[in-house]
This record gives sequence, structure tokens and C-alpha cells, in this order.
Amino acid sequence: MRLSDWQSRAPHPDAMTPRVQGPTIEALALLGAGRDPECWVVWGDDPAARYTILALSMAGLVVINCRVNVPGEGPRAGGKIVRWSRLQVGELSVEVQGGHRVITFQVEQQLLHGVDTDAEEIARFVDTVFAAMDGRWTAVSGAIGPPSPVAGGTPSSSVEPASELKAAGF
Repeated sequence: MRLSDWQSRAPHPDAMTPRVQGPTIEALALLGAGRDPECWVVWGDDPAARYTILALSMAGLVVINCRVNVPGEGPRAGGKIVRWSRLQVGELSVEVQGGHRVITFQVEQQLLHGVDTDAEEIARFVDTVFAAMDGRWTAVSGAIGPPSPVAGGTPSSSVEPASELKAAGF
């Protein structure tokens, strides 16, 4: 999901105003994620005060900590790039019962947890993170595709995980 898609989903009206988004978008652009990147927003306990954006870039996962209103200063955004090879991810767990789906995933100490529709969106984001970690994601289209050859080399794997699952009957 793009950053612009999150504005309508903010749990607090002040969380993603243009005034707050100004420093956030600048930080994302400076760290190489672009101005409207593929991302996930972790709202946390108090989205009226702070939240975290996890955005995809070619270099790694961009982690932006957004402060909605710092007293005497206004909105603030600070961030970093975590290289794909250094990214800390937990296990992706899913529970399905009675037509409902619950998903949990941890990335860089941020817990992504969702039910039903949110679970599907988290699953898509996690798939994209895994694809980026494996070199199967391109920032230009936001698409997942076959691994691209390294300059002067060949892809490390020609077997896609999805084809392995299909072969196993899933």
C-alpha cells in the first residue's frame, strides 16, 4: 500500500495532515524510498503523538519515526535505512478459524498484527518485504518478479518460492 493510501486510514485526524507529512515525505525521499513509497504504518499506542512508517527502498527498509507535534517545534520525522541483508524479521504466523484470519509478523522490533482484511494487506506487505530481501522486488514498478542478475553475474536462484509451494500441492 502506498503512503498516500494511508492518509484516509489514520486513526487520529491530526496524524497525517499535510503539515505532519511534510517532514515525513522529505525524510522518505532523502533515504531513497521516494515521496509515495510502498509502506506499512505502525500506529502504536498513541497515533495522535507518534507512529512509525516502514517503507521499501532498493537499498533496504526505511524506518521513519514520526512525531506529530513536538512542543515548540511542530512535526518531526527521523529515520534510517536497514540494509536488506541486516533486516531483522520474525516468523510470519497465521491463524484461520470460522472464516476469520489473524496474522502476526515482526520486523525491526515492530509488530504487525491484523485481522481479516488487515491480515490480507499485511500478508501482501510481508510478501513484498521477503521479495525485496531475496532481490525479487523492483522499486520502479513495485512489482515482484524474477531475481535480477547482479552486474556481471547470474541470479542466485532460479526457483521461485511460489512454484515450490505449487509443486508441493499448496
